[in-house]
Amino acid sequence: MTGRQSTRTEKKRHEEAAGWVLRNREPSQTEGEKAAFDAWLARDPENARIYQAAERLMGEARAAIESDPALRDLKVKPRQVSRPIIRSVVALFLVGGLFVLFDGPMRLRADVIAGTGEMPVITLEDGSTVQLNASSAISHDYSGHRRIVKLLRGQAYFEVASDPERPFQVEAGDVLVTALGTAFDVRIGDTETDVTVTQHAVQIDIADGKNTSLRVNEGEQVSYDLQAHSSAVKETDSMLALAWRRGQLVLDNAPLSYLVAEMRSHFRGQIVIVGDELARRRVSGTLAITDTDAALTFLERSLGVKTNRIGPLILIRD
Repeated sequence: MTGRQSTRTEKKRHEEAAGWVLRNREPSQTEGEKAAFDAWLARDPENARIYQAAERLMGEARAAIESDPALRDLKVKPRQVSRPIIRSVVALFLVGGLFVLFDGPMRLRADVIAGTGEMPVITLEDGSTVQLNASSAISHDYSGHRRIVKLLRGQAYFEVASDPERPFQVEAGDVLVTALGTAFDVRIGDTETDVTVTQHAVQIDIADGKNTSLRVNEGEQVSYDLQAHSSAVKETDSMLALAWRRGQLVLDNAPLSYLVAEMRSHFRGQIVIVGDELARRRVSGTLAITDTDAALTFLERSLGVKTNRIGPLILIRD
């Protein structure tokens, strides 16, 4: 199974699990539905694990509703539809909304998620280490024949423990990175996926319709454009590329959209650029990416933009 097929299968499994959690809480569930659920559980041992995770997350969302008087005591004035039906629909809507708000879909897929502003270092079972950038997420699948880590969101730096019998691979969307005894960084951006090698080399295979395969050596970076389906290798300064591990961001004629994407990882809210033209404006410099206020001041001074903060929302405009 290819990486893309595996991702689709996992997504379908998560959607089915969430659907079964909701259906199993309905008192009117039929015997046929119960039998179908039992058959779904028996189909694959992974189904039971994902179902338990979905049930736990739904419970957290429901607890959040019940702990908030405004949500718990929500009054609905139905006209033609009965009150119990309306209340059930509203409850499901709120639970589903909170499920998404609490990052439920990603939490079903991921084994590790870094919080906003967190950059944890995780030691995997083979001794390899992974440092996640803020708001990043990974899952891992180790067996007797392979070691696969999926970067589901954000950025991660890998230092790979040697194991000649089991290749170490990182899946990042359509990009598959195979370590050749190495340390490297992988970042999934809004428009591109970047792989930077700091030690030795990696093998890159891209599912871009052209079956692109290339070797990236120490001190090089490959960028895969998600829209153009094109890749380019260039030399890079590893110290600058990994500045995020020190809480810094080094920009060299980068689009504002790139900077804002990095800022969002460290901000508990939403940052919006008003206008596509402004999003494409270029910026250079070094800043403390973990300090949102300092980053906004940097933008105001370097680009002459205006920033407005409204609670958890920041607007950047000309």
